[in-house]
Amino acid sequence: MEITELTPAERRVWEAFPRGEGIDFREGPDEDASDGRDWGPERTVRAEVIAALLLSNPAPPGQVPGINVRGIRITGKLDLKYAVIEHPIRLRACWFERKPQLYGARLRALVLTDSALPGLTASTLCVDITLRLNCCRVTGPIRLTGARITGGLFLQGAVIRPGTLADEDGEPPLQLNHAEIGTDIIADELTLHGQLRINGATIAGLISLDRAKLINPGGIALHAETVSVGTDLRGHRLEADGMVNLTGARIPGQLILTRARLANRGGVALRASSCAIGEFWLRLCPPIEGIVNLRRSQLDMLYADPGVWPPVIRTEGLTYRVLHPHLPPEERLPALEREESGYLPYAYEQLGAAYRTVGDEAGARTVQLAKLRRHRGTLPRHARIWGLLQDATVGYGFRPLRAAGWLAALLLTGSIAYGLHPPRELKAGEAPEFNPVFYTIDLMLPIVGFGQEGAFAPNGWYQWLSYVLIVTGWVLATTTAAGVSRSLQRQ
Repeated sequence: MEITELTPAERRVWEAFPRGEGIDFREGPDEDASDGRDWGPERTVRAEVIAALLLSNPAPPGQVPGINVRGIRITGKLDLKYAVIEHPIRLRACWFERKPQLYGARLRALVLTDSALPGLTASTLCVDITLRLNCCRVTGPIRLTGARITGGLFLQGAVIRPGTLADEDGEPPLQLNHAEIGTDIIADELTLHGQLRINGATIAGLISLDRAKLINPGGIALHAETVSVGTDLRGHRLEADGMVNLTGARIPGQLILTRARLANRGGVALRASSCAIGEFWLRLCPPIEGIVNLRRSQLDMLYADPGVWPPVIRTEGLTYRVLHPHLPPEERLPALEREESGYLPYAYEQLGAAYRTVGDEAGARTVQLAKLRRHRGTLPRHARIWGLLQDATVGYGFRPLRAAGWLAALLLTGSIAYGLHPPRELKAGEAPEFNPVFYTIDLMLPIVGFGQEGAFAPNGWYQWLSYVLIVTGWVLATTTAAGVSRSLQRQ
């Protein structure tokens, strides 16, 4: 392309390119690129001019060339498919008539901050430094499937909407699946109308979605299956209207959803099954609106307020080492009753292990007792009797002082009753001196003998009282032995 074929605006860009000099066509720093359709020829540059600069101009000695322009209207399609470009491309606050075509290209750096685009086709794109789409207004799909970015991807404050063309119908507006990012994805305050698809991607650093809004009612708002993150996935004050799907994610650092609002009414709001996560934070979140699925995930630490859980959760196979904040088990146990599969013994064992990890043995025993009571409710009516006896007498072995209380009450009753009305001697002159306390103990404890029971025989209702003491003693002894045996097996 000859310079004589250029418009004045294009000539300015052409002449500034060899030096990488910045040119600002804007009328003010607060100008909105979304109004670029109405900009006149004094701010219009053909996409083919930009392509010709990038593809043909060699680097002058001692200078670093590059496109560095603000506030232009780019007409036509910027077609750099399969191109290898060594010069940085900085087109800030620009308006694009058609979506740039960067499929399979290799670039040094691409900066489109504050620009307005009808989309971006850049699958398998390779960027050596960074890709910046901060504060962009995009009305079509951003296709970055399989992209390789050595540096970071920046989307702070961008607003992305789905395309309106027939071939874009139903297509996720932001596609990063199977991408490889050398450092971080920073998408704070991103507003996305549709699905953020990032499944299978590998991010060496972190993903930051702080204060982002992912809006896809009834669908998947964040599709991040098998994503691999080097450090953290942040979603502080994230608002997701649609499913957040993290199935199979690998997050060795922190998954932070503090103060996040997750909603998918009538469906699954949070699916984080089969994940491996260091710390999972659900701190100060409002109640999740929709089902939570954490099946088969492995967490080192789970921070979850009891009020965050919805009416239905799925936790089969969930393991965690520490549970925060440390609360009485009575505040944690109701969540286990929301399990969709019903009674899961493993869920109680896991909760009890978490209390035991922090040295709260009393809390662990309370959880085990709740487990046995819940299990009793799953048995037929006739099979619940023995469990009721164990619960009432010794709390299934976790409340041994309860048995001592029963024994003390019965001992007091028997001692008073037989002290006021001593039983008759079986053989006159041969019986030892009667002692109502030890006589009652002889009746209640089957393996202890003080010679009182065999020497005296009560009459009337006192005889019935002796039967009650004998039967109760056997029941207490048997249930205590069963409870202690169960407790020792756990130890």
